[in-house]
Amino acid sequence: MFGLHAVRAALANPRRHIHRILVIRELAGELFEGIDRSARPRPLPTPESMDKDAIGRLLPAGAVHQGVAARVEPLPYIALEDLTADLDPNAPALLVVLDQVSDPHNVGAILRSAAAFGASAVIVTERHAAPETGTLAKSASGALDVVPLVRVANLARALELLKKANIWCLGFAADAPDSLPEAKLADRVALVLGSEGQGMRRLTREGCDLLLRLPTGGPIDQLNVSNAAAIALYEWARQHRQPR
Repeated sequence: MFGLHAVRAALANPRRHIHRILVIRELAGELFEGIDRSARPRPLPTPESMDKDAIGRLLPAGAVHQGVAARVEPLPYIALEDLTADLDPNAPALLVVLDQVSDPHNVGAILRSAAAFGASAVIVTERHAAPETGTLAKSASGALDVVPLVRVANLARALELLKKANIWCLGFAADAPDSLPEAKLADRVALVLGSEGQGMRRLTREGCDLLLRLPTGGPIDQLNVSNAAAIALYEWARQHRQPR
């Protein structure tokens, strides 16, 4: 894991097991600023001071690490059944479901938007989806340790489970007859988006309660999946929350 925001979020997350911390001298103080180390079940390792080039040599080529990196364990597995059981059945709920979105930059950006708009989780497939890597964590800018990333083996069954939890499954497709601004969104929704190239698969699409499109009007009529997710998250928040 690398990048200041990603590593700081991991340090602040008591569920994250951290083996090693690398930091340039100039950021050693800022790295732990405002972090309560006593909340962690195990002590953090002593940070190792390194120069930027030395840190870079330990990371994938081109990693923008900002002078900070950490070797960490993946977060503990979260079952979808446990996630839905923990949701207040009488309160609004916002989830994001991704059907085989494989680009870690996109998944990271979606996690960041999910955190910004208060989503409870991002649900992804176990196969043909971006793994939890340093690139994903850096793109999420700390959101990977804030918003649970829940992996499911069968997305169609996952949608059925969400429906049983009284969550409306709202899919997005370019050919949907109705557009997002015209829709009155339910207060308990899962926003379902397809992969970068193929969109939602047939069973995923059929498992949605409603299909909507984003009303684009320019020469490019389809948005990147992370941009589409941000717009959908914003629209739900606009309809269901008072502005701060």
